[in-house]
Amino acid sequence: MIDVQRLRVLRAVAEHGSFNKAAAALLLTPSAVSQHIAALERSLGHPVAVRSTRGVTLTEPGRLLVEAAETISAELDQVRRAIDRLTQERPRLTVATFTSGGRHLLPLALARFVQAHPEVELTVLESEPEDAVPMVRSGAADLALAYHFDGPPPRGPGGRRDLDWQPLTDDPLWVVLPRGHGLADRSSVDLGELAGDRWVLGCLKTEAFLRRYAELAGFHLRVGASTTDYFFAQTLVAAGVGVSLVPEVALVGTGESVAVRVEPPRPTRHIGLLLPRRRRTNPLTEALAEALTTAATTSPTAPQTGARP
Repeated sequence: MIDVQRLRVLRAVAEHGSFNKAAAALLLTPSAVSQHIAALERSLGHPVAVRSTRGVTLTEPGRLLVEAAETISAELDQVRRAIDRLTQERPRLTVATFTSGGRHLLPLALARFVQAHPEVELTVLESEPEDAVPMVRSGAADLALAYHFDGPPPRGPGGRRDLDWQPLTDDPLWVVLPRGHGLADRSSVDLGELAGDRWVLGCLKTEAFLRRYAELAGFHLRVGASTTDYFFAQTLVAAGVGVSLVPEVALVGTGESVAVRVEPPRPTRHIGLLLPRRRRTNPLTEALAEALTTAATTSPTAPQTGARP
């Protein structure tokens, strides 16, 4: 039988890249760490780590064990939280969400959920998808409202399958222009037509898309301002700082800006739920997931004031 404590030690070695650093993190001596790893290798019958002057390299069996250790650790955290819930007077539920999705979908979903479950104490944590993945995996959040652009849904390094992705809705991006812009009266624009404009960035992921597009289209992306908030970015557009690329659910009517459809291939965010793949499902998590699914299918997604249909 593989000892859980030895798996914990191996996981620390993998995380820190050396026996000494792992020992410091675990409050053990380097000799104790070495003994744990040696005992693990004897019980397994295979080497799990190779030491060199450059640090520690895991073998293939070692990598498999570390992945198993992470899963076991997450399962134990989830069990501990489930036991904590059993001893609480009021049931609790924690949902992680990215900002614009939370503002658009959560109020509708939570209104339905709270009406059906008034006894539940809710906690909402604002986090980007890459931060929400370990939260759901460890049980710090029961579920997460997340998104991705191109590629697979967010599941963390290696695309591990201990989390489920439940699609909710597609969220196309729109170009937001100052009302006096020369293309503001168009029903749609090609991004290449804005090669000479300055851009207001509202998200690092949108910036990455724009830079890839500009490179393929052969023009240099001129950045007038960078923010981490789509709503703030739109106020800067209205002030004439530049133009921006904004997801549909984050569009707001400023009165001094116009949202114009992007011509195909249209960049799109895919919004969905990250759920833990557990043996026992929390019925409250299922209820909130169902409420978010209903909100995604019934919520109006048309751009707000000032947008072109």
